[in-house]
Amino acid sequence: MNNFKKGILFSALFSGLIFIGCSNDNNDDDLMGNWVKKSAFDGPARSSATSFVIGDYAYVATGYTGDEYLKDLWSYNSTGDYWEQKADFSGVGRSSASSFTLNEKGYVGLGYDGTNRLKDFYQYDPASNSWTQKTDFAGTGRFGAVGFQAGGKAYFGTGYDGNYLKDFYQYNDQANSWTLVNGFGGNKRRNATAFVIGDKAYLVTGSNNAVYQEDFWEFDPATEVWTRKRDINKNTDDDYTYNDDYAIVRSNASSFSMSGLGYVVGGESIKTIWEYNPTTDLWVERTPMEGATRTDAVGFAINNRGFYMLGRVGSTYFDDTWEFKPLEEQNDNDN
Repeated sequence: MNNFKKGILFSALFSGLIFIGCSNDNNDDDLMGNWVKKSAFDGPARSSATSFVIGDYAYVATGYTGDEYLKDLWSYNSTGDYWEQKADFSGVGRSSASSFTLNEKGYVGLGYDGTNRLKDFYQYDPASNSWTQKTDFAGTGRFGAVGFQAGGKAYFGTGYDGNYLKDFYQYNDQANSWTLVNGFGGNKRRNATAFVIGDKAYLVTGSNNAVYQEDFWEFDPATEVWTRKRDINKNTDDDYTYNDDYAIVRSNASSFSMSGLGYVVGGESIKTIWEYNPTTDLWVERTPMEGATRTDAVGFAINNRGFYMLGRVGSTYFDDTWEFKPLEEQNDNDN
């Protein structure tokens, strides 16, 4: 073979290797994590619902169908993989409410009913399957806020009341009262998400005046101190090589935590999921959501199992439920 032909053959082989390498780098098949479809939600398809978990059961309440603001409550049995309807939420129907679990009871408040930004607040007792109205939230009426319980203390914060917000309030269930606590040093926002690992909460994503927020915060309820962690922006500066490939910024995402790791999934026009390790303060991308892209969905974890469900894209509303298994490879044939 002459040198000219050898050159052509070498160039072709080299180009092929580059093409294969680049394709693999961007191939979702290289990412870990398996999505498994579970029992469809028994209630109407909806977006902007809220949820809390008590023991082996998740509870999903309220939301918006595109026509109606809802007040129904459903429980999901994670062991049997089925849904049961429970007593209706006793406030007005609403979307974008906030919730948390505290001392084996669920709490739901805030939100939007199509006219008003709300601040009323209710407790659900699964033992009696009943709701009790509690003291109104001490801040302004709002929607798109986050709620969480960490270290035995429960909080509502951020959101939108006509302005973007960054305040936080703690709820004391024994005194049935709210107390303003230290806010964080980041930007105001709505439609952020929060997950809890151990006794600390993590606040991430959201938007302010249509700008996605890049700062990421850890909250320690024992000291009421917020600590800024590494930003989630995609920055190519040499000083920030840890996040050259990050694409985490978004709004209206969902989150949950399993096995000491946090997960942020979905959001406006996006279906990717990212895993956060608090030990390294780094994120790793996992297999994208197998179902349809969606926003305003619900995420929760039950006994170290993560679930993602409902939501919408445009005027299409979903009632599907998915479980994410981070240690498995994606199997498209198990649904």
